[in-house]
Order: sequence, then C-alpha cells, then structure tokens
Amino acid sequence: MKHTVQNESETQSIATAFAKTLKKGDIIALYGTLGAGKTAFCRALIQSLTGNKNDVPSPTFTLLQTYEAPDFLIYHFDFYRLKNPDEAYEIGIEDAFYDGVSLIEWPEKLGYLLPPEHKSIHIKILNDHTREIIIE
Repeated sequence: MKHTVQNESETQSIATAFAKTLKKGDIIALYGTLGAGKTAFCRALIQSLTGNKNDVPSPTFTLLQTYEAPDFLIYHFDFYRLKNPDEAYEIGIEDAFYDGVSLIEWPEKLGYLLPPEHKSIHIKILNDHTREIIIE
C-alpha cells in the first residue's frame, strides 16, 4: 500500500489503521532517512495500541523503549547507533521477536538478525511537508 501524506495527522491516521492489524510476533522494519517520520509513525502506532496519549520518545539513546498493549508488549527499537548486529542480543531482541510486537527503526543495522518474515514500512521525504509511506 502506498500513501502520500501532507502532515503528521495524516501519518497518525495511517499508523492507527496499521496498528489494528498487528498481533504478537509481528516484526515491523521502518526504513527512511533522518527526519523522514519513522518515530512519528511509531509514536502514533504505540499511542493507538496502548490508549496512552503521553509522549513516546525516540529510543535513539536507549536503543529500546517498551510499552504495554492489552494483548502484547510493544518493543520500540532504534538501531541508528548500533555498530554490530550482535549488540542487539544484549538488549533482548530474541525475546522481543517472540513475546511482542517489534518496531525497528534503522533495521538495516541488524543485518542477518532481521527475520525474513518481517513487515516493511518505507517512509520517503518528498518535500518539507510531504511524505510517501509504503507498507509492504
């Protein structure tokens, strides 16, 4: 599915709709350059699933934030600072893949550890306000 969005509110609508399709064990890889909107997409998805409208920070420095949804844990990873895929083991990526829903920003840093059965979301900057979101 391809969507063109003009603002964060439209991104939130797409993320909320996508969130309704998720189940325990789903792995979502979010691709895009810095500032594309990966974290905004994750924030809206997490808020939708948890009912929590509090701020959802980017896990850029912590690498991982977890959230409780009614049916599973949500693991929000940001691997921008990951230097080696094996570092992901140290923060429990295996448990995340089994126990919950994993949202992974910068999944290319995982290399061989990214399971082939993941879902991909590509966010591309078209201009200052417009993004293209492709959900595969």
